[in-house]
Amino acid sequence: MPYSVSPIGFLRSCFKEKFAIPRQPQLAPAARGVLELLAPFDTGEAVQGLEQVSHVWLLFVFHQALEDKPRLKVRPPRLGGNQSVGVFSTRATHRPNGLGQSVVKLDKVEAGKLWLSGIDLLDGTPVLDIKPYVPYADSVAGAYNRIAESAPALIEVRWQDEALSQARRHGLRLGEPLVELIEQCLAQDPRPAYQVPRPERRYGAGFWDLDVRWHYPQPGIICVLEVIAAS
Repeated sequence: MPYSVSPIGFLRSCFKEKFAIPRQPQLAPAARGVLELLAPFDTGEAVQGLEQVSHVWLLFVFHQALEDKPRLKVRPPRLGGNQSVGVFSTRATHRPNGLGQSVVKLDKVEAGKLWLSGIDLLDGTPVLDIKPYVPYADSVAGAYNRIAESAPALIEVRWQDEALSQARRHGLRLGEPLVELIEQCLAQDPRPAYQVPRPERRYGAGFWDLDVRWHYPQPGIICVLEVIAAS
C-alpha cells in the first residue's frame, strides 16, 4: 500500500543556493542553521532528552532536485562530474525518492527549535525526521568507501582587503563566523571539476543575506573579491 510522509520542520540555513554548499556534512563547521519544528513537534516534549546528544541525523528531502523520472546512474562531483556510476553507490542529490541524510552537530535545543552546525542543507529544506547519533553503533571500525576514501583536498583561499573587511563587518552584524564559513566552503572548490576556470571569470554564491564573489587568479587558488548585500 502507498506511504505518505510530511515534514516535521523546515531548516533555516546559511546556504541560500545550491552552489558552494559542502558536498558532505561536517566539512564546514561554521555552516549553521536552525531547524524550526512544526506542530505537534514544536513543543518541548518532542525534543526532551536531546540536550544529552552532541550530533543528530537529519532525514530530509532534496526539494530542489525532485524528478519525475528516476535516474539509474549519476555523475558525482567526487569523480569529476564526467564519470557515471550507479545512483546507489553515491550520495548524489538525484535520489529515487528525493531523500537525503546528514549527520550535523546539535549546538542548542529549544522547544520548537534545534540550533545546528556543520550543515550541508539548503535554506528551506523540509526535514522528515531526526535521530540521535549513536557513536558506538554509527561509527563502524574497518568501514571503507573506495569511491570516496578521504575528504577532498582543499585549495588555498585568499582575500582582497576590502572583501575581508566586508566579511568581518557582516559577520558581526549577523553574529555568525562568516569569514570562516566562506573559507571552509570555498576551500573545497565548488566549481565543477571538469571546468577550467579562467582568471577573468567571476563566480558567486549566496550565504545568509549576502552575495559572495570570487575568482581563480591561478590554478589551485581562490581569491574572494567582495561580500555584499544580496540583490
